[in-house]
Amino acid sequence: MPVTHVEDKERLDRVVRMSGNSRRNPGADEIRRIIRGTERIAVVGMSRDPAKAARRIPSYLAAMGAEIVPVNPLADRILGRNAHATLEEVDDSVDMVLIFRPSPEVAPFVRAAAARPEAPVIWLQEGIRDDRAAEEARAAGRTVVQDLCIYRVHRAMGGTLRRGLRRQ
Repeated sequence: MPVTHVEDKERLDRVVRMSGNSRRNPGADEIRRIIRGTERIAVVGMSRDPAKAARRIPSYLAAMGAEIVPVNPLADRILGRNAHATLEEVDDSVDMVLIFRPSPEVAPFVRAAAARPEAPVIWLQEGIRDDRAAEEARAAGRTVVQDLCIYRVHRAMGGTLRRGLRRQ
């Protein structure tokens, strides 16, 4: 039996509420808008190791239609794409900066993402948070999601990004 839109919405609401930062993160409707409006994602801390979440999740998002821009100073290429040493080296406009770095290390990456002229969404993967840096970015008018698994969110939405919608 096919899953209904109501079931998708309930799943997404549940995933967003489970976040340890659900009071400060955008609500489910805004999260849905963010995901559906995302095409190009700069992934800070993207791993070369296919066994790590910092590689599996971006690989999944690429398979679902996202254009992934790896940011890892220790890699030349990841997923067949040139890796950038820093977020500042990414010349192309990005819709989102997805961060896979330990919480004590994320503040400079959040600030670099918030400084980008295209104002990408700043998303700290599940287990990653820096309340001070997030509040600074929010005060600058940026959307910040912390401590929430983009994979779980995407799956709760039925697994389609905007690029995937155009192909249907």
